Amino acid sequence: MHDFELEHEHDDLSEEDRAAIERTIWEQDTLSLTTVGIDIGSSTSHLLFARVTLRRQTLGLSSRFEVVNREVIWRSPIMLTPFLPDGSIDAHSLEHFVRHAYHHAGLRRSDVDSGAVILTGEAIKRKNARAIDEIFAEESGKFVCATAGHKLECILAAHGSGATALSRRRPGYGLHVDIGGGTTKLALVHNGTVVSVAAFALGGRLIAQDAAEKWTRVDDSARAVAQELGISVDPESLAHVTTRRAIAHRLATIAVDHIVGSPLDALGRALELTEPLARTTAPEFLTFSGGVAEYIFGRETAEYGDIAQLLATEIVGQLRARLSIPVIEPAERIRATVIGASQFTVQVSGKTIYLSDPSVLPVHNVPVVHLGLSLSDQIDVDQIVKALQKSATLLDVQPDSRLALAFRWDGPPEYGRLAAMARAIMTFAAPSGRRDQLLALMIDGDIARGLGRLLVNELGVEGQLISIDGVQLRELDFVDIGEMLDPPGVLPVVIKSLLFS
Repeated sequence: MHDFELEHEHDDLSEEDRAAIERTIWEQDTLSLTTVGIDIGSSTSHLLFARVTLRRQTLGLSSRFEVVNREVIWRSPIMLTPFLPDGSIDAHSLEHFVRHAYHHAGLRRSDVDSGAVILTGEAIKRKNARAIDEIFAEESGKFVCATAGHKLECILAAHGSGATALSRRRPGYGLHVDIGGGTTKLALVHNGTVVSVAAFALGGRLIAQDAAEKWTRVDDSARAVAQELGISVDPESLAHVTTRRAIAHRLATIAVDHIVGSPLDALGRALELTEPLARTTAPEFLTFSGGVAEYIFGRETAEYGDIAQLLATEIVGQLRARLSIPVIEPAERIRATVIGASQFTVQVSGKTIYLSDPSVLPVHNVPVVHLGLSLSDQIDVDQIVKALQKSATLLDVQPDSRLALAFRWDGPPEYGRLAAMARAIMTFAAPSGRRDQLLALMIDGDIARGLGRLLVNELGVEGQLISIDGVQLRELDFVDIGEMLDPPGVLPVVIKSLLFS
């Protein structure tokens, strides 16, 4: 006997019903984005489309999505970056290239959900580099448009080649070398992290032919080498392969000096674009990317009117004689680039934020500077300032520019700790007490409103400030912050993460 009766469901679901239920659950918790990655370098440019699948995290009632699959669906041919006679980038030719890429991929601009446009190397020095950005900025907040300085390009190359992913699987430190058309980038990697970076002005298109196949392009680095060797760089002299090989040999010696950590001579130091690589330990493996890497790994044999093949041959020969660690071919070579930008949206309550002026919103594509430190019980102001300065320097971000500072808050929200954190932020981002550009604090914790009030009411920081709780960010993220939605009194935040192959 039962004191009560249970209602049982005896009808079995059909396979079609089960499939429909599974599809509904999948659609609610899964997001598929079509993304585009466009890389405009000093020698080559290319574009690729990818399909990115994200799934909602299942812990709690999270609105955070994580990437579960990335599939490249179309790659463009490698294009020599077009320049006009005055040295500026040919925006018309570049726009034509991008338009044809969409056509050949069978996609319209409206089909693309998000993307990244990265200007790197010598391209960012050209007169109309900003105009190139603006070609794609018409996509509004969908695209991350960034000009990568030398240090940021080192980080992008290390991630995009797969070198940082390799360092998670392989013990010891690795040194990634990206040799492009005009610059070479070094990144010391360990356990998935870029430890230090350096760059110098050396690449495979320092000497190149023009449209008439005459050797008329000679960049400053090649001229300096030729002058040291007493070699003429007029088109007739450069037409002889022996002349180009002699210059490539000297350039390779400089490159290998940088790679193996040998003392640099005067010319080697003169070509430095950043401070030297901070070698905390000797690397145990080496990886290469960039156009010259195609020749290093034997993936390319044709010449393209430059010295990339000669340089690669000289570098390989010298490395064999001077280095004994393994050289590993990474996942990507010709262009270690982003494959797009993933994104997910979180909603944060208006009760957990500080907003100095609602009129500053919305904002798009704000670069994130991550603290990268675990906060101890005692907040060390100087340590935090130095960590923020290091992160900003690596990303080529100026403290007074529009940016988002991200950090995780651990421990109690005591006044002394909050006040010390506020002083550190002010010292880094507003030493004069005023900012002209937006400063966003993105905090994984519950202190946003209190910290914002301390900065404004007690330290007197003036300018555009927003402080937001409950947001987890990482290096190479960008954020969009929308206008306050009232009701229900929430702020939409879109987090865009650069993805790599």
